[in-house]
Amino acid sequence: MLFLSLLSCSKKEQPIISFYYWKTNLKFSETEKEVLEQNNVRKLYVRYFDIGLHPETKLPIPISPIHFQENMQQFEIVPVVFIQNRVMLEQNPDIEDLAQKTIHLIDEINKKNKIVCSEIQIDCDWTLKSKDHYLKFIEQFKKLSQKKLSATIRLHQVKYFKKTKIPNVDHGILMFYNMGTIAADSLNSIYDKKISEKYLESLKKYPLHLDYALPIYSWAIHIRNQKVLGLRSKLNFSELKKDKNFEQISPIFFRVKQSNYKNGVYYEENDLLKTETISSENLKEMAEDLSEYSAQTPKEIIFYDLDEFNLNNYEKNIFEQVISCF
Repeated sequence: MLFLSLLSCSKKEQPIISFYYWKTNLKFSETEKEVLEQNNVRKLYVRYFDIGLHPETKLPIPISPIHFQENMQQFEIVPVVFIQNRVMLEQNPDIEDLAQKTIHLIDEINKKNKIVCSEIQIDCDWTLKSKDHYLKFIEQFKKLSQKKLSATIRLHQVKYFKKTKIPNVDHGILMFYNMGTIAADSLNSIYDKKISEKYLESLKKYPLHLDYALPIYSWAIHIRNQKVLGLRSKLNFSELKKDKNFEQISPIFFRVKQSNYKNGVYYEENDLLKTETISSENLKEMAEDLSEYSAQTPKEIIFYDLDEFNLNNYEKNIFEQVISCF
C-alpha cells in the first residue's frame, strides 16, 4: 500500500523539449546552439527531403534533399520525409517502389553524414481520397525499414479517425497549428483557440499515443483587393513599423503607403500585410488545453521550427514554461 501511495504522489514526468529543423542546409547559428544547450535538447526532427511529382512524367521524385554542415553525433536524429498529398492521389502508384526508394535515400544521407537513426517520421496531410494509398505506403515502409515509425497527425484526422483511419505507426505527432484558412479576414490561420476547441475533446478517444508539435513561426499574408497573393515569411514586424513605405493600421494589419520592393517582393500601393504570430501566452494556452484533454501525458513537445528568426521572438525560458504546463 505504501508503494502505491508513493507512486500516486510522485510528480508526473514532464515531456522533453525537441525541435523540427526545416531548412535545406543544416548549420546552427550561435542563437540556435544556445537554445539547444539551454534546453538540454538531445533529439532533432530533421526534414531530409520532400517527395513530389515530376512535372512531366508524374512519377514521385525527391525534392531539396538536406545538406548537413554540422557534426550531429551529440543528437538523436529523426529523419522526416514530407510527402505531398498529390503523390498519394495518383491512380496506381507503385507503393513498394516508393517505400524502397525513400528508405534508400534516407540511408544514403545517413551514411554520408555518419548518422545512425532508430526512428523515421512521415509527414503527409492525407485525405479520404488518398487514404488507402497512404496507409499502404506506411505498412510497406514499416516492414522494409525495420525501424520505429512515427507520423504527423492533423486535428481533423484525430476527430474523424474512424473515417480517415489511423496509420500503423508507433506513435503520432499532433500538429497543433495551421488550424484555419489563409485568408484576407482578421482570423489567425496558425492558431485559433475557438477552432482548437472543436477538436480537443476528440483527443481522449484517439487510440494512438500522441506527442505534440507547437508553432513558433510567424508570417504575413500579402493581400491585394481582398485577394491573397501569398505568404511572406521571415518579415521582421518591428522593422516594418519603421519602414516609411508601410503604415500600421491595426494591431495585425499594415498598409502599403507607396509601391516598393521589400525582400525581393513587389508591394503595390494600398496592398495589405496581415501579420500572423504566436505569442508566449498562445503557446502556454495551447499547452494547458492539450494537457487538460490528453488521454496520456506526451513524452515530448516538438517546436516548429528551430530557426534564429523564430527564436528571437521569445524569452529564453519559454520552452521550459510550455512543458511545465503538462
